[in-house]
Amino acid sequence: MGGKASKKDTARSVLADPVALASETIFTVNEVEALLDLYKKLSCSITKDGLIHKEELLLALFKNHKKENLFADRIFALFDAKQNGQIDFEEFVQALSIFHPRTPESEKIAYAFKLYDLGHTGYIERKELKEMVLALLDESDLRLSDDVVEAIVDKTFKETDTNGDGRIDQEEWREYAARNPTLLRNMTLPYLMDVNLAFPSFVLGTGAED
Repeated sequence: MGGKASKKDTARSVLADPVALASETIFTVNEVEALLDLYKKLSCSITKDGLIHKEELLLALFKNHKKENLFADRIFALFDAKQNGQIDFEEFVQALSIFHPRTPESEKIAYAFKLYDLGHTGYIERKELKEMVLALLDESDLRLSDDVVEAIVDKTFKETDTNGDGRIDQEEWREYAARNPTLLRNMTLPYLMDVNLAFPSFVLGTGAED
């Protein structure tokens, strides 16, 4: 008989097979199982339903569940691959895999491109680049004048848009990232190398390492 799934059924349904997830990501089976413990803690930090909601991810990433910032919104959107407003365990592991130190740089570059491609057009427009620059400055508590921000955006856009068509395509983005490796600084969480150890507070750094 059909019927509405219980919360227990919903929670159980999001816990994908560790062996399958390990085969699809950079993590080992043991590491996936360790991430399951972290997932369970995060998914019950505010709403106890076995799924990670935006407020719970923001609390984990930024220690503030009320954080309103384009950068925070984009991170959640990329974790929420199914775009249903919540993150299940499979999405959680697959997204974290991108931030693993051993993940190929090409995958990190492609993921970062999606972060900046706000309109999902397959290109990064100048206004999108500016919005993300402002969001990252805000996240780092940096306050720059409008003139300085415009100068940063102009310089970056000119260096990246090598064919001069007024937008950045994926190939141009790859070439720019290769010349400017600091662009990917936010795309690596070093402690994912030791996920089997006592997991530290899950906070995504947006600046230099401590």
